[in-house]
Amino acid sequence: MLLGSLAAAGGVATIGALGGCSPATVAAGGARPLSYWHLLSGGDGVVMAGLVEEANASDNGYEATQTVLAWGAPYYTKLAMASVGGRAPDVAVMHASRVAGYAPGGLLDPWDLDLLADVGVQEGDFLERVWEKGTLDGNVYSIALDSHPFVLMYNTDVAEQAGALGDDGRLVPVEDPETFLEVARAMQGVTGGHGVSYGYLGDGAQMWRLFYTFFKQHGGEMDLSGDRVQVDTDAAVASLEYIQRMLDGTVCTPNGDYGTAVSEFVTGGSGMFLTGVWELPTVKAAGIAFDAQPIPTLFGTPAAYADSHALTLPHQNDPDPEQRRAAYQFVADLLQNSLPWAEAGHIPAFQPVVDSAEYAELTPQVNYAPAAEILNYDPEAWFTGSGSDFQAYFLETVQNVYLEGADPAEGFDAFVRRVDVQLAKPNPV
Repeated sequence: MLLGSLAAAGGVATIGALGGCSPATVAAGGARPLSYWHLLSGGDGVVMAGLVEEANASDNGYEATQTVLAWGAPYYTKLAMASVGGRAPDVAVMHASRVAGYAPGGLLDPWDLDLLADVGVQEGDFLERVWEKGTLDGNVYSIALDSHPFVLMYNTDVAEQAGALGDDGRLVPVEDPETFLEVARAMQGVTGGHGVSYGYLGDGAQMWRLFYTFFKQHGGEMDLSGDRVQVDTDAAVASLEYIQRMLDGTVCTPNGDYGTAVSEFVTGGSGMFLTGVWELPTVKAAGIAFDAQPIPTLFGTPAAYADSHALTLPHQNDPDPEQRRAAYQFVADLLQNSLPWAEAGHIPAFQPVVDSAEYAELTPQVNYAPAAEILNYDPEAWFTGSGSDFQAYFLETVQNVYLEGADPAEGFDAFVRRVDVQLAKPNPV
């Protein structure tokens, strides 16, 4: 009934498309068919298809078939309904920031750590904060494939001409907010455009990524566990005031969108670029001389906004033990052979890959890999995380602070009030 109602509302493309998620018989060759859902398209989708193909070729007793669904709310709605309706896939990708909204409602099954260890995956293979993000109430509900933080890319030719390139060929140390602005203005003097490319217009995610990075660098905390937001307002306002200083038409354009920021940087119109690691293939394809690093610590505490693509077990009422074992092996094979995922820009969560000689040869990936040690996920609530409405609330209430120089305290207070409305509602799942 739930699946039928959702399909009528346009949430599910066809019932038949979900029908393939039911338990399948073992093929004649002994390989168990596995259903694998994810929301990765474009370049990431191509790389993931290669990972799945390589995993299947390992001949480890399974044959995984991927189903690619639309990014964001459509994907998470379909995943929830598949679990509720008894048609869940064997394995699915979720953003780690969304797990807190799904696991309490019984939509995910916890991982068996002993069985994970049997296939060569254990807690010690992950950075502590990445592993902990998949843990809730003592159970592990997601295993991170990667972390994808907000980072700083920079044009090395522009940096050199601006006197901002050190003897080691890397950006000079930037350790306070005034130095960052000085370096950006020096680069603007070279480009004639802007010092930094940063696009946010109409994009709550981009607004939030930079704000939350600076907020956490101020040591700010935001707790959404009660019925009202508990937050360090001073840190929030100070972060917004600094962003306003950046959006002065010289350091950054005051009214740019994300696509314009990408174009500006890859065509040499700026010296630096505030973006996610997922833009690495785009920048490489442009052929410019560049490098990347974690966003400089301007306010005392090393921090960067990030999320992770994580592997989950959507709830099944009576999972077949051998089918589940095959799913565990598939996940282990993805993690252990995730170097191509690193080549696409993401930082592998499975540390043996990051520690490998092959990864050490990847540039600039090896230079921004330390960002995984200072990442910060969205504050936990059932309505936060990538692809949720949480960042849209930030857009609705704070964009005029960025765009028109509106009062930061008033804008942030409006955001808090909007989040309080959500906190008063129960988790719908």
